[in-house]
Amino acid sequence: MINQTRAASVQELESAFQRELGSDRWAAAESAYALASRYREEGDWEKSREWVKQCLQLLEGLPTDTMEQVATTRTSVGGVALPNYLHEGVVRERFGELA
Repeated sequence: MINQTRAASVQELESAFQRELGSDRWAAAESAYALASRYREEGDWEKSREWVKQCLQLLEGLPTDTMEQVATTRTSVGGVALPNYLHEGVVRERFGELA
């Protein structure tokens, strides 16, 4: 896991995502959300859209019945603040047409 307070580079975030993808689907979804946010901040709409799609794919099939199941486990990833709850509706609301 990367440092949660320092602003990580997108390369560091992508590397962390790859590690998490094999072991922790939820953490990978959080990192994909952070990458989508970071690329959007940089104005790279295509890359942001790719990471929004990745985040939504990872969230598919995860339980969403309770608030505890959709509560983020970290407050930020690589300096990107995460929402308190992460599910398809939140991602679509935050990213609008990019989702």
